[in-house]
Amino acid sequence: MKSAKKALAALAVSCAIGLPAAYANCHLPPAPSKIPDGATASQQQMVTAMQTVQEYNHDVQTYLQCLKFEVRQNQMSPDDQVSLHNAAVDQLKQIASQFNQQVQIFKSKHS
Repeated sequence: MKSAKKALAALAVSCAIGLPAAYANCHLPPAPSKIPDGATASQQQMVTAMQTVQEYNHDVQTYLQCLKFEVRQNQMSPDDQVSLHNAAVDQLKQIASQFNQQVQIFKSKHS
């Protein structure tokens, strides 16, 4: 899981480094730093993690809207928007998948 987090961080940094200053209004939100281990986490830790993932999802959706706005304002090419959109959605899917895996483990331990 640590290598996945490092890969996500590298992706976010590479996206940010490759952006011209014109895109400075759109900021990819940081991914949650920790998904609790479903085998050992308390219910409160899982609920808190769920809330964090939901907030992250909302922040990514806001970021995607910002990218669309930048295209409409001719501040970003549609190709750049698609690339950044896809990278953000891929990162979101990976975080959601990690969380869902831990939820399944948590549920199996508490059934």
